[in-house]
Amino acid sequence: MYLVDSNVWLELLLEQERAEEVRQFLQAVRTDEFALTEFTLYSIGIITSRLNKKDVFAAFLSDVLEETGIKRISLSLTDLMELLSAMQEQDLDFDDAYQYVAAKNNDLILVSFDRDFDKTDIIRKTPAMVLAERADCN
Repeated sequence: MYLVDSNVWLELLLEQERAEEVRQFLQAVRTDEFALTEFTLYSIGIITSRLNKKDVFAAFLSDVLEETGIKRISLSLTDLMELLSAMQEQDLDFDDAYQYVAAKNNDLILVSFDRDFDKTDIIRKTPAMVLAERADCN
């Protein structure tokens, strides 16, 4: 199962450089294999609001969360304490540590464009890496 990071969703929602890569990834993988954190959800809401793209956030809520039932992950108090340790031990900022703990504690592969995760002990893949692996399996 894949934990999809904020930057992956935003790449598509804001039609950035790697939007097509993300689109192909989302089409190739079943939605029941996806998860996102509450932190990702709120980050997307904050960023789209600041960019005056509330309609993009509304569509994201409807199309991605409401209709697909993608798993949402919240961290417990214990997880948040672990997050503080991860910030120091893995040299991550708060938002990366949140994703790190969510992926690690739920045995998820993190799909992200953020290379900061490469120095940690979890698996980080880009959407293109997942697509390539799936192509190799077929």
